[in-house]
Amino acid sequence: MKQHKFIKQVADKIKTDPNVIGLAVAGSFITKEVDEYSDVDLILVTTEPISVDTTKMVAYAKSFGDYLNGFTGEHVGEPRVLICLYDNPLLHVDIKFVTLEEFEKRIEDPVIFWDPSNSLQNVIDTTTSEWPKVNYQWIEDRFWTWLHHATSKLGRGENFEALDFLTFVRLVVIAPLLQIKNGRLPRGLRKVEFNLHKDDLKKLVRTVAEYNITSIFGVLENTIELYQELRLDLYPDSVVINSKVEGKTLAYFEEIKRLKTGPYFNSKP
Repeated sequence: MKQHKFIKQVADKIKTDPNVIGLAVAGSFITKEVDEYSDVDLILVTTEPISVDTTKMVAYAKSFGDYLNGFTGEHVGEPRVLICLYDNPLLHVDIKFVTLEEFEKRIEDPVIFWDPSNSLQNVIDTTTSEWPKVNYQWIEDRFWTWLHHATSKLGRGENFEALDFLTFVRLVVIAPLLQIKNGRLPRGLRKVEFNLHKDDLKKLVRTVAEYNITSIFGVLENTIELYQELRLDLYPDSVVINSKVEGKTLAYFEEIKRLKTGPYFNSKP
């Protein structure tokens, strides 16, 4: 496959670089789910840090193949990653530049591709990877205020603001909780079409709205009900539920829904 060919190409290139300790691959390679649509998630481990200098990151990336474009991953909270697009073949490649010390702090154990001194394998053997846990209290403390914000935007007629809220909550709340319910890591919307039980996937689909106020209010209700269901299924007793905030927000939601979707209101976009 083109992904394997590219990784071998990178490995052949770095073997003569004294600053490179090893090369590992994450993502679909870990679960052996690589297909023609898969990206390549490389982890390049070096003696001297590379991620402090974008120019050096790009220079490495350009040496690996027919480089078209690249940019750092601040928007996903990881400036050490250079997100690249290569040609011949057209391929998306993320290159994470870390030192050996940084390699110890990882969310999963990658597949080691090149490790001449066994340095990467030794790190994996002697340290533990840990996927970030979902903080249920953090979600509960915010969910109802987020809902109030979305409701007020619908009251004003800012439908796109409300749609953005639904997208945000689906990504950071609903999808991770559904993944956990289905025995998966809380990886947001990652492969939910394959990971979720068909009934849970149907519930997730019901959190997607059309651009009209009736649809958005209906989908907000679906999202609220699904959150309450997941909260009941998953949250431990230690999570503090602020019933007063929840009740006040739900009452406000019902008030604005009646006001904006009543029989005399034109619900068309």
